[in-house]
Amino acid sequence: MTVLRVLVAKPGLDGHDKGAKVVARALRDAGMEVVYMGLRNSPAKIAVTAVQEDVDVVGLSVLSGAHLSLSSKVLAALRESGGDDIPVVVGGTIPPADVPRLIELGVAAVVPTSTPLESVVSAVRAAASS
Repeated sequence: MTVLRVLVAKPGLDGHDKGAKVVARALRDAGMEVVYMGLRNSPAKIAVTAVQEDVDVVGLSVLSGAHLSLSSKVLAALRESGGDDIPVVVGGTIPPADVPRLIELGVAAVVPTSTPLESVVSAVRAAASS
């Protein structure tokens, strides 16, 4: 069985990473290998790291309200970096009305705050197999 490699990143200037660290630990506990980038990453840096680390999924944690813009920029940067085949899962403070727009942009799954960790793990696995 292949171990999934997941990049967990905080794009933009958001300085809150407790939730991202909880998710990273849950993914590790579920048997995934996690590359955690920490705070304040540019979309380009996230994309380059995703390609260099040969990850199966990119997980973005966005609490700043800039999820539409940042997700769009990360997806574009992945295309430019040769990582357009890497699915992106977005979590954080995501209003329900924005979920369809994120999916239209090309995000594989959206996991708003308060999503049970088991559901986050399932969403990442589903994204990797799509």
